[in-house]
Amino acid sequence: MLTQGRWPVRRLLLLVWFATAFGGVFFARDLQFVVAGWPFGFWFAAQGSMLVFIAIVAFFAWVKNRQSGNDEMGFDLIAYAIYKRRLHRTFVTYLAYLLVFLLTLTWAEQLGLSKQWVGSIFLFATVVLYAVIGIYNRTSDAEEYYVAGRRIPAIYNGMATAADWMSAASFISLAGGLYLQGFSGAGSQPGGLAYVLGWTGGFCLVALLVAPRLRELGLYTIPDFFANRFGGFWPRRIAALATVLCSFTYVVAQIYGVGLITSRLTGVHFEIGILLGLGGVLVCSFLGGMRAVTWTQVTQYVVLILAFLIPVSWLAYKQLGNPLAPLVYGQQLERLTQLEKQLMNSPAEQQVIQEYARRAHEYEMKLLNVEASLKEDRTRLQDRLRLLNAERADTEEIFAAKRELIRLPKDEVAARESWTHAMQENLNRAKPLGGMPSHSQPFAGDPNGTSEEQEAFDLSRRNFLALMFCLMVGTAGMPHLLTRFYTTPTVSEARTSVAWSLFFIALLYLAAPALAVLVKFEVMSHLVGQNIETLPTWLAQWARVDGSLLSINDVNGDHVLQFSELKLGADLVMLATPELGGLPYVVSGLVAAGGLAAALSTADGLLLTIGNALARDLYVLAKKDNRASAMRQVMLSKFALLVVALIAAYVAAQKSADILYLVTSSFSLAGSAFVPVMVLGIFWSKTSRVGAVAGMLTGVGVTVYYMLANSGSVRSAMGVEGSGLWFGIQPVSAGVFGIAAGFVMTVLLSLVTLSGRQEKEERQSHL
Repeated sequence: MLTQGRWPVRRLLLLVWFATAFGGVFFARDLQFVVAGWPFGFWFAAQGSMLVFIAIVAFFAWVKNRQSGNDEMGFDLIAYAIYKRRLHRTFVTYLAYLLVFLLTLTWAEQLGLSKQWVGSIFLFATVVLYAVIGIYNRTSDAEEYYVAGRRIPAIYNGMATAADWMSAASFISLAGGLYLQGFSGAGSQPGGLAYVLGWTGGFCLVALLVAPRLRELGLYTIPDFFANRFGGFWPRRIAALATVLCSFTYVVAQIYGVGLITSRLTGVHFEIGILLGLGGVLVCSFLGGMRAVTWTQVTQYVVLILAFLIPVSWLAYKQLGNPLAPLVYGQQLERLTQLEKQLMNSPAEQQVIQEYARRAHEYEMKLLNVEASLKEDRTRLQDRLRLLNAERADTEEIFAAKRELIRLPKDEVAARESWTHAMQENLNRAKPLGGMPSHSQPFAGDPNGTSEEQEAFDLSRRNFLALMFCLMVGTAGMPHLLTRFYTTPTVSEARTSVAWSLFFIALLYLAAPALAVLVKFEVMSHLVGQNIETLPTWLAQWARVDGSLLSINDVNGDHVLQFSELKLGADLVMLATPELGGLPYVVSGLVAAGGLAAALSTADGLLLTIGNALARDLYVLAKKDNRASAMRQVMLSKFALLVVALIAAYVAAQKSADILYLVTSSFSLAGSAFVPVMVLGIFWSKTSRVGAVAGMLTGVGVTVYYMLANSGSVRSAMGVEGSGLWFGIQPVSAGVFGIAAGFVMTVLLSLVTLSGRQEKEERQSHL
């Protein structure tokens, strides 16, 4: 039984965390005074709060480690120190070789090495490096495969955790999301700095509530905790299923990122790119488990952090004369605001907005009678095709007419869905700045405006807080993250490891808001206003990779690019930054390699977590198969990992949703499935098995229901109209309801079962 005494330090730090995260955001609109060139509210949300989070985690580790001392080490401290020095030498050698490799490729490009060769060399060299590490660290020993022998020093576990954490969503999509969503997102759709706050503030919960307690138990997987704490058959099985659910959603996003980057680097098809990148994932996680994955992630962290910081530093130096982007990009916020105002008042931009509004109205008219509109469109296109054939028109024109006819929806259901989406897309773009919010403005609407503006403000702030809450709590429940803290030698090292993890993560997260501002300024001041025929060639190259990532449509027909005519997807902004800034293609290759490292590192950890949950927790231990040896458990985990990887690759190839949305959904699922029961199980001794099972099922059930019930495709298929939102909260933040429901159900049923046990014991005593 896990019982805890008084915890004043933890309570104080939790109070500081809550005030920093939620208080700073709640009053962000009131903190618009300028300090040293920065709007204080923006600076505090983008940077100040993160610095407070790092201080909280580091201070907690320092205090608790001083109290516990190093007596728990239980092994030769001298040998451990020698081991760490050897690791330091190896790491420095690797870093030196990586820098030499980059300089050599830069020199080769100047001598005439083609871009295709540069991209292929980056892909080949990095994947081979990860594969060699996987082969070198191959193992079938359970302790090594599941938890890397529990001998990873805190600083290296921090790097590995940071790489595991900073997935394709962080590297590829975070800066792009900030570019599109500004401070808080557009309208009631939350985003922006909620991701920065959520994904860093959650580490305070990991450090203060979860990681040290899990490490004390010396377990292998997260479902192990539920079996150890509550016993019985169902807690482990439900925890294993929940692990698979949230991790699979997450890993699909990573594999999509792998395909996106690999296809851009090599020019192969998207699906082939997925398979090429997947090979690197499987070699590491399949052969060596956590031991191979850990050291692969350490090398990947160095690649991805260099790949992120070099372009943003270059853009900052180019625009402001100072490469320290996080310190100086505040100067561009005021200029960016002026550019936004100029574009809003531009007559050409107004023409584009009017055209998008006209197209939206056209789709709205079609939706009034879908059957007749579809029949009319088909007849019109068929007549046009017959006329072109009769006139023996140009072959290319005939093929274009055929393609248009083929793309026509096949039936009424498909037409309704397609036209509804097109109408909404045009309505969104029939707004100033193509529907994007003013970058530095906290929340939509106006708290001092009309009743509609006040309602819009409240709804926007409410959704921002809900999303941030889900990301923070989901961080504390993400299985592949928590498993990383099983790999440290001691509980003290686990605490220190959380602090190092947040530090290494912050190096990228402090730079991401800077990159979004610098890229937006570059686009508005240099790309907008150019003749469309003379735009840089990289725009067309990226458009060919995936039309949803980048599209240019000369809506008003003036052959000049307006800001509203350019659509950049969130998954493109970071990858295209080197080309946007005019950097050598080697940097583009490095950025792509960094994105690949981010996606592969997280995919490694996720696939390993899923494989272990399926084979070890769900199949072997949940069935109480005592004949299954440790070797057999490892082999079953490897087989499950391979199968899941192939399924995830197939799902990712369908391009069903963008990376950021998939990842965010997995956080809502993880938070609602694990955190209520886990925290109550650690800190409340009365938490019962029945309460735990009911809490997990309720949390996941409510979250999944809310996501599906408010999915546009599901509502359209069922013919449901209107909004099914509760309190206006968007489905991506469904975890806010699942987490609350999980807590309430766990407490209520734990109290009921406790009361029942007490009554039974009293009856037995009377007998």
